Amino acid sequence: MTQKTTLKLLSIAAVSALALSACGGGSNAGSGDSGEEGGEITLTVATFNEFGLENLYKQYMEEHPNIKIVEKKAATSNEARDNMNTRLAAGSGLSDIEAVEIDWIPELMQYPDQFVDLSSDNVKDRWPDYKTAPVTTEDGKLIGYGTDAGPQALCYRADLFAKANLPTDRNEVASLLEGGWDKYFEVGKQFVDKTGIPWYDGAAATYQGMLNQIENPFENSDGSVIPLADNQPIKKIYDELATQTDNGLSAGFSQWSEDWTNAFQNDGFATMLCPPWMLGVVEGNAAGVEGWDVAPVYPGGGGNWGGSYLTVPTQGKHQEEAKALADWLTAPEQQIEAFKTKGNFPSQTDALDNPDLLEYKSEFFNNAPVGEIFSEMSKRITVSPYKSTHFFPVTTIVTDALTRVDVDSTDTPQSSWEKALAEFDQLGIN
Repeated sequence: MTQKTTLKLLSIAAVSALALSACGGGSNAGSGDSGEEGGEITLTVATFNEFGLENLYKQYMEEHPNIKIVEKKAATSNEARDNMNTRLAAGSGLSDIEAVEIDWIPELMQYPDQFVDLSSDNVKDRWPDYKTAPVTTEDGKLIGYGTDAGPQALCYRADLFAKANLPTDRNEVASLLEGGWDKYFEVGKQFVDKTGIPWYDGAAATYQGMLNQIENPFENSDGSVIPLADNQPIKKIYDELATQTDNGLSAGFSQWSEDWTNAFQNDGFATMLCPPWMLGVVEGNAAGVEGWDVAPVYPGGGGNWGGSYLTVPTQGKHQEEAKALADWLTAPEQQIEAFKTKGNFPSQTDALDNPDLLEYKSEFFNNAPVGEIFSEMSKRITVSPYKSTHFFPVTTIVTDALTRVDVDSTDTPQSSWEKALAEFDQLGIN
């Protein structure tokens, strides 16, 4: 489950320590978090944001009375990633199961010995290739079990659309916005001019959606880096979003910030790009607010944002038990329940045609048939961006540049882009 990715890079010292510890991650390297009392095994599960697993933990413990599950949930993916990198480098302290976001995978795949091989006949063909390929080593080791996927649709406030005399029915909204990003921004300008309310929550989140429709955003398919100064598709997105900030379409929020959370209660914006894992977040932040709905449309056709995995670090004391739990939590039946709980859309092949998924509706989102909508939107995904080890640091630089313009208002678009180019050069990856 991906989310805003302004995250710190590992220091050179941490990377060196991680490389050393990767050589010696044995099965008896205890995490310090697992304990045994009277035959009971405690398994810790580190997650972030919302995975929708709480009820599943209870069910598993009822069926396995010798297992106690303790969840350690970070407030944001930033916090979870920083914690994981630190403990990987230290060689101890990780949970028995660690949830990881898809954008972290290229870095983690450099250290496959730090993770238990999760391949087995029980999970063969459980996921489509696009889900397993990023977490499979050249020699066939599987280091992650897929949880959710992130096919995008559009969440919108029907009551605010009515104020602008725009259609409010989800299918009519889809027809209104069908087309490219230019159409989305065009309708947004009309909305802002009529209401004075921002069209979307922030530039960084919108950038993420646009980025995920580019086949090679920052790296060529051979892993070579595209110099940021020469990267015209990314510069075009940056300029477009800077212009729309100036036009008032952006509310200027960083996702997961306190201001962003509070804005759901204050008519802060009318639309937002919505992968299914965002539904539970919106519902929680907008509790008591009526008018939210989901339209089966996405600018540019389709896109995938995020999706996570469960990994089992070799630091753990109970690797087989942790593997069994991760297997069970990511089975189609359990992931459909997670979707019903928090909107995390299943990535398992068998789940996509399951009537329990297709017939599921969200009461909060005006009884929108979200199971059917996101199943359909998943079929519109035509691009899976190439992401190697340089993706994360470079996209962070661009995100930070947008944030300086859109959220902090400390830079002009030109000065912020010049800072981004200087930061890119400092990476030394040209």
